[in-house]
Amino acid sequence: MEQFLELYSKAAITSLGLFWMAFWAFGLGYLISSMIQVFVTRERMKQTMGEAGAKSVALATFFGFISSSCSFAALGTTRSLFTKGAGLIPSLAFLLSSTNLVIELGIIIGVFLSWQFVVGEYLGGLLLIILMWGIVKLTLPKKLEEQARQHAQEQANEKQASDVPDWKKLITSKEGWQKVASRYVSEWMMVWKDVTVGFTIAGIIAVFVPQSFFQTLFVGSGTDDPAFWQILVQTIVGPVAAFFTFIGSMGNIPLAAVLYGNGVAFAGIMAFIFSDLVVFPVLRIQAKYYGWKPALYIMAVFLVVLIGAALIMHYGFATFNMLPDSSATKSIAERNFFKIDYTMFLNVAFIITSIVFVWWKIRQNQSTGMESKKLSEKILTVLSVIAFVWLIGGLGCTFFV
Repeated sequence: MEQFLELYSKAAITSLGLFWMAFWAFGLGYLISSMIQVFVTRERMKQTMGEAGAKSVALATFFGFISSSCSFAALGTTRSLFTKGAGLIPSLAFLLSSTNLVIELGIIIGVFLSWQFVVGEYLGGLLLIILMWGIVKLTLPKKLEEQARQHAQEQANEKQASDVPDWKKLITSKEGWQKVASRYVSEWMMVWKDVTVGFTIAGIIAVFVPQSFFQTLFVGSGTDDPAFWQILVQTIVGPVAAFFTFIGSMGNIPLAAVLYGNGVAFAGIMAFIFSDLVVFPVLRIQAKYYGWKPALYIMAVFLVVLIGAALIMHYGFATFNMLPDSSATKSIAERNFFKIDYTMFLNVAFIITSIVFVWWKIRQNQSTGMESKKLSEKILTVLSVIAFVWLIGGLGCTFFV
């Protein structure tokens, strides 16, 4: 019993320590994202994303890059673009970009993993879009796209934007920065459940799950030179693991760091990180937007391209001897998270910023909550409450061990 309490306490401290490491990165990423979303209007996006030409795909990729990283928010925006006339390929390019190429995701990956993963995330994200473009161009039946658009237009119930504000005036006005504050808080409210569950699970896995489990699940993990078939199996297991955790891209990064520390290959980690759009809640939402047949087609395309991109990135890095060495990585659970360093000062700065932004939003009589009747959101809420209870209990155990 005493040993369990000790591990329980260590798991809770690890979860909180991981979040402490990442808080400033979340804050910085959401601040930049919020500024872009307030000062860059979506109407221009909708007007410039037409059929699947190089210009439309490039613009969709750029607009996704400057958009939100929340998978569920990105799904809604993608549906909006598609119903407004954007082709399916540019719409999917926007979706892939807004969940894989965004600034805050790269910052979080840099905090928990190595620079190779940051490069892999951005180059791999572009590769995902290129591969998706080619596969959809070759395989998409015209009737299926028309069916998806008709279904999406029937389901959509959006208000037309009446007027487009001048970004130059907004950026120099109090009103503009209050909108940034409101957007910043909304970004946090969209992901706090994913983040809470993701970091809690990462701490539990890091402490309680032995390395032998990862070596069994991810065949060939921990070996110096895994064979191609072992790498391939890991890239397939990565999406399967992500499917059952159903945590968003931001919450998955600490889990990816745990897998990396247990010897999972670069390709397996990248496939796991890329898999936030092939989880069940996303499939269900896609089916609601476009119908089940188009949703299953989109998921199949994403699954093929993420496995392909992960393998290409792995062997591309191997060719130039750039693969990261997981054996040199210190165990997540053994790190000293709470110390006086740049992380502490940056966290203090963004804690103050967050308090000011929340106060501004409340002063505008706006709710800080993001109410949702979606089953997946209700499940995440319950899991978040359980996670908080677990963390509080684990901290309480520190007084008895």
